[in-house]
Amino acid sequence: MNRNIIALILTFISVSLLIPGLFTPILNINLSTPELPVVGKIVILERTQNILETAGELYKRNNELPAILIILFSVAIPFLKAIIIMLVTAFKNLPQRYKLYRLVYQLGKWSMADVFVVGVFIAYLSSASNESFVAELKPGFYYFTGYCLVSLLGIQFMQVEKPE
Repeated sequence: MNRNIIALILTFISVSLLIPGLFTPILNINLSTPELPVVGKIVILERTQNILETAGELYKRNNELPAILIILFSVAIPFLKAIIIMLVTAFKNLPQRYKLYRLVYQLGKWSMADVFVVGVFIAYLSSASNESFVAELKPGFYYFTGYCLVSLLGIQFMQVEKPE
């Protein structure tokens, strides 16, 4: 099978993982009191959010830069990359084909940035976890991580000859 066809198939699979990765809850945070006599545990905060809700909350709370970075690296670049891969693999006579290929290859290096940031955040939360504070990964994290890995694999399969 042609390497570019494999890249195209992997791109479709990666987008099918990206969409639930953006809309499915990624993290659940639960903050409660220690076990108290008579009343038991009191839940102070329980929040489950997906990537887009998190960006929206950050933006609403005047944390525009992190919100914009999340949207850029989690939404804009992934979809731009998928569109470019589809163009490069579908149109053999595209005049800027090699330049687009190089661009998508460079963008691919940033694909794991989100997973790294979320991983560091989760590591921080888990180190702070105790009876009163619990952070739990949700399916959105795994969808998004799957998107990143499959997307990187798809880029590795792409093959475009440099024009003379």
